Amino acid sequence: MFHDLKGETSMSPMVGLLYSTVKENTQRLQVITKGMSQEEVDYKGPKNNFNSTAQLIRHIMYVDLNWTYRIKDQRLPDSLKEQYGPMIDVNNKLPMVKGRSLDTLITEYKGVLKMLEDACTQLTDADLDKVVTFGHENEKQATIRWGLWHMADHNRYHQAHINQLRKWFNENTRKDEKSRKRQCSI
Repeated sequence: MFHDLKGETSMSPMVGLLYSTVKENTQRLQVITKGMSQEEVDYKGPKNNFNSTAQLIRHIMYVDLNWTYRIKDQRLPDSLKEQYGPMIDVNNKLPMVKGRSLDTLITEYKGVLKMLEDACTQLTDADLDKVVTFGHENEKQATIRWGLWHMADHNRYHQAHINQLRKWFNENTRKDEKSRKRQCSI
């Protein structure tokens, strides 16, 4: 398979290039999660103490949504905070997400990506130098350029967690099957 990184033709050159990194990582997320059962989407690791794929996708989506509104220089509407958030729960952990299908999560994420695409078509390359504030605890500052890069990097970072969850799930599923076969043969 041939890979290349090309900017979006409807955007300024650098904006389009950065947006395409986010888009490509979103497409990769869809590939690595393809075929997951609901049980696997909700799986929280061998000792049930990790974030599930559902939680991670929701988290990625919420981070991207927040950055989209920063790029638009607008406050995130309360309706979207309720729909996609919060960033963390009262215990400073990713909020529980259980029973939401992979298709629903991916469809919601595609909606966020569309909002980002629309925002990026309004940007010029010079707009990438604009400094915005981010962070849910300590307010930090970054350029929009960094924000777009961060979205792609953050997505890819959590894909590694999802890949590990898939590995564990498959290992545990094989162990469970072997155990059931042994019980049936007794």
